[in-house]
Amino acid sequence: MQKAVIKANIVVFIASFCTLVIELVAGRIMAPYVGVSLYTWTSIIGVVLAGISIGAYLGGLIADRYPRTSTLGWLLVLSGVGAFSISPLTNLVGGAHFETSLMVRILIITTIIFFGPACILGMISPVVVKLTLNNLSKTGNVVGKIYAFSTLGSILGTFLTGFYLVSWMGTRNILLTMGIILILSGFIFGGFLERKRSLTFIFFLLGILFLVLPLAGIYGYGALHPDEISLSTSPSEALKKAYAYAFKPPLDEDTYFFKESDYYTIKLKRSTRGSHGNPLESLVLDHLVHSYTDLKDPHYLEYEYIRVYEEFVRWQAKKRKSFKALFIGGGGYTIPRFIESKYPSAEIDVVEIDPEVTRVVHQYLGISEKTRIRSHNMDGRWFVMNYKEKGSFDFIFGDAFNDLSIPYHLTTKEFAMQLKDLLKPDGLLLANVIDSMRKGQFMPSYIRTLEEVFGKGNVHLITLSSDFENIGISTHVVVASPNRLDLDDFVKVVKKDKGDDMTSHVMPQDRLQNYLNERKWIILTDDYVPVDNLIAPIFEERFGYHR
Repeated sequence: MQKAVIKANIVVFIASFCTLVIELVAGRIMAPYVGVSLYTWTSIIGVVLAGISIGAYLGGLIADRYPRTSTLGWLLVLSGVGAFSISPLTNLVGGAHFETSLMVRILIITTIIFFGPACILGMISPVVVKLTLNNLSKTGNVVGKIYAFSTLGSILGTFLTGFYLVSWMGTRNILLTMGIILILSGFIFGGFLERKRSLTFIFFLLGILFLVLPLAGIYGYGALHPDEISLSTSPSEALKKAYAYAFKPPLDEDTYFFKESDYYTIKLKRSTRGSHGNPLESLVLDHLVHSYTDLKDPHYLEYEYIRVYEEFVRWQAKKRKSFKALFIGGGGYTIPRFIESKYPSAEIDVVEIDPEVTRVVHQYLGISEKTRIRSHNMDGRWFVMNYKEKGSFDFIFGDAFNDLSIPYHLTTKEFAMQLKDLLKPDGLLLANVIDSMRKGQFMPSYIRTLEEVFGKGNVHLITLSSDFENIGISTHVVVASPNRLDLDDFVKVVKKDKGDDMTSHVMPQDRLQNYLNERKWIILTDDYVPVDNLIAPIFEERFGYHR
């Protein structure tokens, strides 16, 4: 009896460990396709729990009908097969276009990829309990130990994956490892090593599996084209290529760097040529291109919103002998690199949460080891909360927002108050916001929230077009200052330097107030900040999904 309980504890520990590892990996493996948002994690947690719940019910039925050790072995083997299937299934359906709302699309993709493995893993515990309980007088003790070890496995799987495995192994290698662990557990705890017939059948089944699953990767998004496997290709070479595309991230030929860090899936690609005919290096974090860098020209600015930043710096630099700038979000360090080159007396601090992004920027994107840029690898809000020199920054640039992954704690009234404390009385806060002028709800809410802190009339909207009525989804820049800004002077100064090449279009304050009055908005606070719901309409408009 004691040996049976120990065996049961080990089995449920392994199964729960693998379940939580797969659940955490799910968020990372989905990020390049649907971003990391509240919808993503809601779908993942809901689908995995649904799979475990239905699996537990089915496992109970199976345990009563087939109360054998081999049943447990087969479930462990099948759960390993399920872990193997996640990577090629992601290649197949991750980039699929469903004519549905954003929430439903993410839910469908998540269900296709993760429900099956979670369901099979959920079947294991009832079978273990059935095989272990021979003495009803000790039911509470036995079941309590089983659930305790199951929970312990979940805890260890959570911490080990989040703190160590993802950055060390990468998501797809983790899934392969979990599959191997589960299949080996099936051999050991299912008694297959003692039965040659069962062992032969399992190896035959796995052989078929290892031939079929890689082919799924061949037809996956961004994966190998069937024409690349010709008649002259040897079977071993064909299988090697198939495995590379089934169990590795789909990368195109322009990608020369790939790394899964603790925060992002990071890719570097050689892209189109810049204004001087120089090649551009693009930094892709999860699903979004964050920057284009010309290694030969630090003054090259690809994105228009960064040119807006440059124009405000140009305007203010004429009034200040030197200035101090803080960047919340580093990305490719494009504008910090520009400022360092053009304004030698400027002090520059960049808060980038991911140290791997900073390392990549230094190694590949033109930031030298002797740079004056001070990098701080921590959460932006944590940095601001603990910065001691109040009223010391001339500029604070918010560059941590994108279309699907907005750090909600950087949008609130409380955080805006902390930023205001760090600004000089004539300092400027500039933040890029991606939203739809016609349908968006996040940008009006963010502007109203800043007005609560900086005052009405001290917050301005800068667009990339003066045709305000017909602006759809676009990047905008919101500018705020503790004191009134003379934006007529801003336009006059920049126009004098750049003429018709000026990027910024200032929405008149009366026009801005009319726009805000026509829109739905809420004040974003630490207690109520539904950012994912506010930005969902822009994703649906951009990709043609319908509510």
